[in-house]
Amino acid sequence: MMRKVTKKYYFSVEGETEKWYLDWLQNTINSIPESKYNVKLDSKIQKDPCTRVKGMTLLDKTEITHVFDRESEDPVYANQFQETLDRMRNAEKLGKDISYKLGYSNFTFELWIILHKADCNGAKTDRKQYLSDLNKAYDEKFEDLKEYKRENNFKRILKKLTIVDVVSAVRRAETIMKINEKNGYSHQQYRGYSFYKENPSLSVWEIVKKILKECEIK
Repeated sequence: MMRKVTKKYYFSVEGETEKWYLDWLQNTINSIPESKYNVKLDSKIQKDPCTRVKGMTLLDKTEITHVFDRESEDPVYANQFQETLDRMRNAEKLGKDISYKLGYSNFTFELWIILHKADCNGAKTDRKQYLSDLNKAYDEKFEDLKEYKRENNFKRILKKLTIVDVVSAVRRAETIMKINEKNGYSHQQYRGYSFYKENPSLSVWEIVKKILKECEIK
């Protein structure tokens, strides 16, 4: 049997749960005999895209996805979000042919995790409100998000997932974005990046969909 070629994808991520998820996704795809390629999801916990690029040795055209949250419309968080987009554009200038892609969640990565098991189309006013959706989706009884994010708990959540759930999460995320468009929400533009101020909204699904498509996972 011919050995599969490995396709490499680069990420900078905001925290541990995002990295643990990408590590799980890599291992899951590589365990599927029918996938066209193996994958290496090279992710680093690095909030500053410029620092991420400075730590890389790249010879060819490279796409990097920054996975982080648009936490709220509070001016402090909105400014932080814009500053991160500024750093993503600045990072592109540090190396030849670097393209930084936006993998945001509005307003928390927990939205993406919930979508693997259930719809989550209603707007929230506080990230703590995702806890009940998480517990229901995964049949858990976490007392708070801090407990959910502990390594042993989060990795137990991941063990409940399959590649079918990933495909479902992409479909549900696409539905959210179509609903936002249907509702007439304005697509914000900043430094060439596109996003919604309204929640729920997200783009992290786009790179996941690309990976699944290139590996020919149906």
